Amino acid sequence: MRPPSTGPGTRRSIVSWALFDFANTAFYVTILTVGYPLYFREIVAGGGPYADALWGMAFSISMVVVALVSPLLGAVADAGGGKKAFLALFTALCVIATAALSGVLPGMVAAGIALLVLANIGFEAGLVFYDAFLPEITTERSYGRVSGYGFAAGYAGSLLTLAAAFPLYAGGFGEENLGNVRLSFLMAAGIFLLFSLPLFFFLPDRQRVHRLDLEVLQSGFTRLAGTFRSLAQYRNIAWFLGAYFLYVDGINTIIIFSSIFARETLGFDIGEIVVFFAIIQTTALLGSIAFGVLADHLGHKRTLVITLLLWLSITVAAFFVTSKLAFTVIGAFAGIALGSSQSTSRSLMSRIIPKDKKTEFFGFYSFFGKASAILGPVVFGLVSSLLNQRLAILSVGFFLLAGLLLLRRVHVPTSSGPEVPS
Repeated sequence: MRPPSTGPGTRRSIVSWALFDFANTAFYVTILTVGYPLYFREIVAGGGPYADALWGMAFSISMVVVALVSPLLGAVADAGGGKKAFLALFTALCVIATAALSGVLPGMVAAGIALLVLANIGFEAGLVFYDAFLPEITTERSYGRVSGYGFAAGYAGSLLTLAAAFPLYAGGFGEENLGNVRLSFLMAAGIFLLFSLPLFFFLPDRQRVHRLDLEVLQSGFTRLAGTFRSLAQYRNIAWFLGAYFLYVDGINTIIIFSSIFARETLGFDIGEIVVFFAIIQTTALLGSIAFGVLADHLGHKRTLVITLLLWLSITVAAFFVTSKLAFTVIGAFAGIALGSSQSTSRSLMSRIIPKDKKTEFFGFYSFFGKASAILGPVVFGLVSSLLNQRLAILSVGFFLLAGLLLLRRVHVPTSSGPEVPS
């Protein structure tokens, strides 16, 4: 007898889960990458000397909040709060705040910052619960490819969102086109809402208890405190989180500063930068699928090692690159490595965590990922300011190398059982 179409591990549940990744990238590319950053700095903050600082402050505040609360949110969800309920709450927060950004007018700096902070908290906190569904929708032997499907759907969503938003941005940021720019924020909220709905309708939450009251909150605090006390006993997970903190710091720094490097060191114009990032998104889509399948055959850890070696090669090549064409080729390989490193990291985490603490440990996973967004950019900025951008790119390689060395200590269990404290 065939399993019900809405059950865990079915095609419908996997597609519904992956569509959420497709949905949330509309927020990422429109609000964090392309449209709103320029609108905020040039229009809302008036392009003043503190515009970049205000933007950075708003983003940092939201990331600090998410980093601090993610482990607690995961513990509360595992204690009975329910993953889907939390995911719905934070998705609604992101969608509503994103739609409200369309009402931010020139000079409304405080509102522009507050709404961005709320929207990004909703986006990032929701990922804790979204990622924790992975062990429920497939078996361990397919973690890699299913995780890859999710990231591939995300990259496809980012490409389609950029294509839909391009006509709205074609008129630039002149006063006559600002209505179209603000309309893109509403469009991003609508795409996020629409394509997230299948997850809430068709993907079951396998937790038997779904409530949020004082007892569940207290239980969440107790679970979190216990995990903190015993974290040293989960050495395997601790090694992986330490490695993840280091190498994802290097990866994020490369991505964050790649457009600046292209603009200032190699002389790319805005149109060339858009094409450059479109190429990265396309190859990242292919890389997330290909390496996801490879991980299930070769092993998650081995695949991740190959990916980090590719990242190290990219940093060395970027140090020597002098032409736009060569840097575009490097960017294509960076996209492949990006898709692979993201999908394989998530599937490897799913492989080594205890089943009864999956959301809680994905909270720690989120914490280390968000906290890592601090150190690398600071190092890059200092090296770039004191020396040059080429040496700054090369310095990022030390984060990748350190993460690779720490990853060697991670043991991937051969049985299907969860890791137990050692």
